[in-house]
Amino acid sequence: MNLEARNKITAAHLARQACLYVRQSTLRQVLENTESTKRQYALRERAVALGWKPEQVVVIDSDLGQSGADTDRAGFLRLVAAVGIGEVGVVLGLEVSRLARNSSDWHRLLEICALADTLILDEDGLYDPSHFNDRLLLGMKGTMSEAELHVLRARLIGGQLTKARRGELEVPLPVGLVYDTAGRVVLDPDVSVQEAVRQFFETFRRTTSATATVRAFREAGWLFPRRVQSGAHKGELAWGPLLHYRALNVLKNPRYAGAFAYGRTRAKKTSQPNGIRQTLPREDWHTLILDAHPGYITWAEHEQNLTQLRANSAAYGGDRRHGPPREGPALLQGLAVCGRCGGRMTIRYYMRHGKAVPQYTCQVEGIKRAESPCQRIVGADVDRAIGELLIETMTPLALEVALSVQDELASRADEADRLRRQSVERARYEAELAQRRYLRVDPDNRLVAVTLEAEWNNKLRALDTAQEHYERQRKTDVLLDDEKRQAILALATDFPRLWADPETPARERKRMARLIIDDVTLCLGNQVLDVHVRFRGGDTRSFQLPRPRSIVDLAKLDPAVVTEVDRLIDDHTDSQIAAALDAAGYQPPVGDCFLPQPPAATERLG
Repeated sequence: MNLEARNKITAAHLARQACLYVRQSTLRQVLENTESTKRQYALRERAVALGWKPEQVVVIDSDLGQSGADTDRAGFLRLVAAVGIGEVGVVLGLEVSRLARNSSDWHRLLEICALADTLILDEDGLYDPSHFNDRLLLGMKGTMSEAELHVLRARLIGGQLTKARRGELEVPLPVGLVYDTAGRVVLDPDVSVQEAVRQFFETFRRTTSATATVRAFREAGWLFPRRVQSGAHKGELAWGPLLHYRALNVLKNPRYAGAFAYGRTRAKKTSQPNGIRQTLPREDWHTLILDAHPGYITWAEHEQNLTQLRANSAAYGGDRRHGPPREGPALLQGLAVCGRCGGRMTIRYYMRHGKAVPQYTCQVEGIKRAESPCQRIVGADVDRAIGELLIETMTPLALEVALSVQDELASRADEADRLRRQSVERARYEAELAQRRYLRVDPDNRLVAVTLEAEWNNKLRALDTAQEHYERQRKTDVLLDDEKRQAILALATDFPRLWADPETPARERKRMARLIIDDVTLCLGNQVLDVHVRFRGGDTRSFQLPRPRSIVDLAKLDPAVVTEVDRLIDDHTDSQIAAALDAAGYQPPVGDCFLPQPPAATERLG
């Protein structure tokens, strides 16, 4: 150390601590680049040679394995805090890149060191940040360190992008796809995984809804595979219930369509430590190569699934006619169009006499402008008229609809039985594997033998549970014999009976209506309601209905009831009047009858 450097060290510096900051960027560097770590720790001897006592040298190495570009390094923050309160006489680091890789952290440290009269020592020399020449040199070193990091990152990213452009970059694959020994993407060799993924896409094709797909898996007791992403079992296959976010990830992932896609998301730095990741539109993806490897569906099916998901989204525009049919009784859900402004009409339900009464409301533009809804139409009479129109129009096609439904039910039962059988086979294989492990253990090694025996017992219990579940589900499956098939065919020829059957779910009625009707335009006049029906084939039908009573009018008491009460009030009690009104067929606005009903008798538990 030259005389000029020694002249920078004063007694005040030697009275304080000497902080040695040690850092490696990754854990792999910590394990493999041991020489760099030794050189950093060797700076402790430099501090002792300059006059600091060995007990005054404080080593801060809690940031080993952490990048210098991170802003939340605990060791670096501890160093800055110690310098700021005047406890440090000199900061030691092998080079500037060990202390910081971005200019903001580096210049902040220089400013604090200058204010606290703290020196900085690296392998090249000793610097005083309060001196202009030393400050200028340290600033240039920090800038060069940040530029070096940019060049290194650009080289690495450039190589990745080049391989991605050719479709050769190995990236984590979704469940159902694996790399073979040659590095090619192939379908998972586990047949049960393939069947689960195919069953997932088949269920979505049938239900047209991610939520309905998850519900179908839960009701059928099907499990869905996933790859463990972290921990001791990283990369292993695990089976569990299908979750909604996983269903969306599968539907949106183009790898299942055999396409290689890179650059679907972009990381953006924010005030949060990990930043955020933005999903990019397809035109901004870096690479998209179709038919790059085998897939479970075609690219056309993938596009159709994405279109269906966008249509199902409640926040996707104002046109929701392609949304999946719901459980509510409103027949024209997603089909009703306002005859005044042309907007899609939403649905509200009101309870009347224990039943849900739909009301079609055009309110989208009204909400935007804080105005009253364009139209409010009670839909009970409209739904009844549309149902009669469908019965009149579609009776010749009822047989074809029933046959397709019958085939779908049969194939659905076969698929469910096959998946449950595979679950039993998987449990049996795991039990046999645990048995082989137990039989191969040395009998004298009691600790290992006890553990393997407990694992074998757990696998046997899991096998018994899977077999019991399989047998129980087989009993509940509906098998169509010849008698039941003839009954279905007889029912199919009577479409009015099928439509009016109370056991027919409202969702199925809506699905049948959507196969026939494109939309229904409603225009409420002073006396009548104009209804215009547009069928799928392009045909149209128009008719008029009496103006429906509003929900407010339906909630009012019938004037005939008031007249009847005035007639009976002088000679009858309240209970007698209520009984007389019920006998005459009158109904209150809320409830089924005027006379209070006694509470239902409950069975006494003994």
